[in-house]
Amino acid sequence: MSADSEFPRPRCADMAEVRAAIDAIDKRLVALIAERLHYIDEAARIKPRRDLVRDEPRIADVLAKTRAESLRLGCDPAVVEAAYRALVEASITHEYVAFDSERSKT
Repeated sequence: MSADSEFPRPRCADMAEVRAAIDAIDKRLVALIAERLHYIDEAARIKPRRDLVRDEPRIADVLAKTRAESLRLGCDPAVVEAAYRALVEASITHEYVAFDSERSKT
């Protein structure tokens, strides 16, 4: 199945249509980021040591998987990688805060 048949990409008539579509996508992305952060919080709760928060092999794995998915979908892998690098770094920062908060409860 090609990317175009899996995710139809309609042509927009004007900028209002473009912006409405982007706004709808952004709303879904924020919901997915919130869900992802829930699992980052779970990782912070489960990991036994703070030095395990930054996991370089896992970072490389996430970047490789998202690159492969971007290529499968026919979108620019450089854009996806840049977005994911920022997301991963922000997630790591969040996890450090969550880890410290979790440990301060005891």
